[in-house]
Amino acid sequence: MVQPARQYFEFADYVALEERSTVKHEYLRGLVWAMAGGSPDHARIATNISTALGNQLAGKRCAVFGSDLRVRVKATGLGTYPDVTVVCGALDLDPEDPKRHTIVNPRVVVEVLSPSTEEYDRGEKLEHYRQVPSLEVVLLVAQAETRIEVHRRAGDRWVSESATTGGVVELAAIGCRLDVDAVYRDPLGS
Repeated sequence: MVQPARQYFEFADYVALEERSTVKHEYLRGLVWAMAGGSPDHARIATNISTALGNQLAGKRCAVFGSDLRVRVKATGLGTYPDVTVVCGALDLDPEDPKRHTIVNPRVVVEVLSPSTEEYDRGEKLEHYRQVPSLEVVLLVAQAETRIEVHRRAGDRWVSESATTGGVVELAAIGCRLDVDAVYRDPLGS
């Protein structure tokens, strides 16, 4: 079987594609692929995290962004849309994005794990994120179980821990904490 030819994109071409597309795409090394949509649980968990962080960061020079904010890992070229991003101080916009819609300085990124992307999020994507100099914390939030993995920069290395039912995730880098049960709270009981 013959493999279909893949189109190579420069980053600016990818940005132009995103401006016209109704579907979000991820970018790496000239290749572009569509990102999967999320489930109601995925959306609820991401919103619960955004709300909790936004409430705690009120009055501070930090902002919480949803999955519409594109983040670029300058060291590897990855362009992606984390489920939740926290930026503190000024937005550092990617000069290669002529529309100025891509940032390169997240302090915290959150990925709510989906069955189709969990392996990638835990492996290759996490390694890309670790290359961002401003990034202090990556949260990987499970959907199939009540579990939040915290990957935290500690000097020149990364350490990991996890929290489950009844636990609290401390985010010292932004002066916040997440109650695990509140992250998974489902007021609709579905």
